Amino acid sequence: MCRSDVKQAVLAKNDDLAASLRDELAGQGTTLVNLLSSPGSGKTELLARVLARAGERGVPVAALTADLATENDAVRLARSGAPVQQVLTDGLCHLEARQIRARLKDWLPADASVLFVENVGNLVCPASYDLGETLRIVLMAVTEGEDKPLKYPTAFGSAHLVVITKTDLAGPAGFDESLFHEHVHQVNPGVEIVRSCARTGTGVGTLLDRVLAACDGAPPHRPPLAPHPHRHDHHASAPAS
Repeated sequence: MCRSDVKQAVLAKNDDLAASLRDELAGQGTTLVNLLSSPGSGKTELLARVLARAGERGVPVAALTADLATENDAVRLARSGAPVQQVLTDGLCHLEARQIRARLKDWLPADASVLFVENVGNLVCPASYDLGETLRIVLMAVTEGEDKPLKYPTAFGSAHLVVITKTDLAGPAGFDESLFHEHVHQVNPGVEIVRSCARTGTGVGTLLDRVLAACDGAPPHRPPLAPHPHRHDHHASAPAS
């Protein structure tokens, strides 16, 4: 069996597990949100703000955060008051559905309406793995360059929502937001792009609103590279904000 055949077999097995997990979570009223980004995008701090905002609204949420080593991010996220667990990948550059299923056993609160999964900081390998998510959100800091979507078309092309982070640094970084939008929509036409800044709180409420809308059954945007295309037959594109 050649390497490509092995990879396809691994992905097929993962997709089957992910589909099963998605059905199980739906059955208990939980929506899984998969957060993807490069290292240093600021997604941990933004997620911490979203978890805290959910707590303020009385929305029961939980989070899994993945890293190759240390539990630093879990400690940071737990300050929000939400249930949090760390997944250590021991060198693996992405999460897989089997890891999510194993970690959720006997841990996920029964009333959790949202499970946020902070994937490993990497826009390559994680983009190929469905984790059983309803929403895949790809984040990018303004310091990373407007051409990032063109460099990582699989990640951005499979996103149900794109989030710009660290917008307070847009000026110093010389970030051309209109060009970024153009590049995003070149690989994922029509996807919504949310501006955010964890430091000021910009976009935190909007991001939580989009997640809660999905929990309530609002059909997500259809990305051209849908992470679970067999689950999108009944979905229509979400309206622009």
